[in-house]
Amino acid sequence: MKNTRGLVMMGVALLMAIAAVIVAARWINERAGSASGKVAVAQADIALGARLTPDMVRMVDWPAAAMPPGAVTDAKSLDTRVARTTILRGEPVMETKLAPPGTQGGLSAVVAPGKRAMTVRVNDVVGVAGFAMPGNFVDVLVNTQGEKQRGSNADKDPSISKIVLERILVLAIAQEASRDDNKPKVVNAVTLELSPEQTETLDLARSVGTLSLVLRNQVDPATATTEGATKSSMLGQAPEAPLLAAVPVPKTVAVVRRPTLSQPRLAEKVEVIKGLDRNTQQF
Repeated sequence: MKNTRGLVMMGVALLMAIAAVIVAARWINERAGSASGKVAVAQADIALGARLTPDMVRMVDWPAAAMPPGAVTDAKSLDTRVARTTILRGEPVMETKLAPPGTQGGLSAVVAPGKRAMTVRVNDVVGVAGFAMPGNFVDVLVNTQGEKQRGSNADKDPSISKIVLERILVLAIAQEASRDDNKPKVVNAVTLELSPEQTETLDLARSVGTLSLVLRNQVDPATATTEGATKSSMLGQAPEAPLLAAVPVPKTVAVVRRPTLSQPRLAEKVEVIKGLDRNTQQF
């Protein structure tokens, strides 16, 4: 009898524990459901400049407290949108990674507002041996002939190398704009993102001399102030002073003025005696 009563008590306790677990699980699920939302994430890697479609993303639950700013919560709103950066698989799709609505696909979607994309021809040396890749910043160096100084007798203008553009973003190398591949690639063209004023400078620089790209630190915003390198500064020599043209020296004529007599000169008288004759002559 006592054993039966104990078993009944254990059964009742077990049933109450199971009921408590069920109630707690439902409460946790309800709280979790009310504190989460739907976020669009990429089903596969989405390349830079690609046009999105709803089937390229999937909606997943995301905690409301950790919701990424600007996350897309409606897959239909992504139709025909263009990716400005590469979106990896499982990464949330955010407005900051998309071009404005109506933008066409391709490299034009990557160019920032107010900027221009300009391509320059490079080789394995000018292109920093292929280490200048999309997303990097470079300086543009031009080697040209300096302005000829007035009065200089040099046959040729002095050569000079000067940094003309600094911290220029590389948009693409050749026909590739992907920023995921970190392997150096030797290409024959590099596309840079420039302001309208910088495009004019670059166009003039490539027409008057040869260009070189200088790879710089990604997080270094400092501006370099240089005067350019010449042959004299490279060899540690003082620059030659320009020869002055010969200037004719005007002849001077000395004018001597004789003093004028204020009084008339008195005549002199000489007495000449010849024998017994005596004469007086006046000069």
